[in-house]
Amino acid sequence: MTNDIAVIGISGRFPMAKNIEEFWENLRDGKECIAEYTYEELLNAGIKEEYLNDKNYIRRRGDLENMDQFDASFFKISPKEAEIIDPQHRLILECSWNTLDDAGYSSKNYNGRIGVFCGCSLGTYLFKNLIPNLDKIDSTGYLQAAIGNDKDSLSTKIAYHLDLKGPAITIQTSSSTSLVAIAMACQSLLNYQCDMVLSGGASVGPPKKGGYMYSKDGIVSKDGHGRTFDADASGFVPGSGVGMVLLKRLEDAKEDNDHIYAVIKGFAVNNDGSSKVSYTAPSIDAQAEAVIEAQLMAGIKAEQISYIEAHGTGTNLGDPVELTGLHKAFSSQTSNKGFCGIGSVKTNIGHLDATAGVAGFIKT
Repeated sequence: MTNDIAVIGISGRFPMAKNIEEFWENLRDGKECIAEYTYEELLNAGIKEEYLNDKNYIRRRGDLENMDQFDASFFKISPKEAEIIDPQHRLILECSWNTLDDAGYSSKNYNGRIGVFCGCSLGTYLFKNLIPNLDKIDSTGYLQAAIGNDKDSLSTKIAYHLDLKGPAITIQTSSSTSLVAIAMACQSLLNYQCDMVLSGGASVGPPKKGGYMYSKDGIVSKDGHGRTFDADASGFVPGSGVGMVLLKRLEDAKEDNDHIYAVIKGFAVNNDGSSKVSYTAPSIDAQAEAVIEAQLMAGIKAEQISYIEAHGTGTNLGDPVELTGLHKAFSSQTSNKGFCGIGSVKTNIGHLDATAGVAGFIKT
């Protein structure tokens, strides 16, 4: 008996990638997948002139193509109901089905229990699209609008439409949401609450095209490029995306002859409390402790690790703290140097907020 968890299904949509095959091609080719828009494009997309005329408004972002499209009839959702559902809810539902399909499973015919652990970013669809058009809500009912836009209903709606009988838990921990969801999903498998589990996150919201406002003391990039662990880094570029993985206990995956992409051997989740300069700041000690705990659970020594997929926001505070935390964790076990690579998918697709963790996980 081991704690090993197999990754047997993957699906995702990321900037300039409608599936994981295109995502990998972009990564392999070193492609920066950040869209750059003209003044006219953003004006036609509904961005106010006062923003576009501001010198600090950066006309670049990691956007999703066709984020407004959804195969409602496939999930037996009426067109009227689909109109009031947050795109995050729509796309993660499609992504969940695609993940099961990638693994060769149908939730309708699977004998075991399938769980789902996921989360999403703060929804903008309700405020920007529904409230200004209250007649759409009136025609379908406020309850349906609440269910279709509330974070709380994200996982249980997936479970309802896909007929999943395992735990359906919505996880919300800001940028770490989808990675924490994966850790919690692993715990659920190891506790035998379910036999397979979907896990990931979504961060998608209108407008379909847009940029962002740069602030000198803020956390976003001054020129629309992410430069993680670079001397010229000035922050991250916001982006949209959705990603899900299907997990299973390794011994069960082997017995069922599943295709195994990778194996999760250890994980750890903690918090740094108030031992930092501010709420949004990271902590060296807490990050080091999480890394060490994960390595201990995995039974892996530092020298055995050849690559770290970092959070890597490209901020002046975050990157040095993250590197220092990693150095503290690794140097507590070895004095060897130069054996482990480090990187971050944010330089390719931007910071996907609640989807950031699963995007890096899928990349790795």
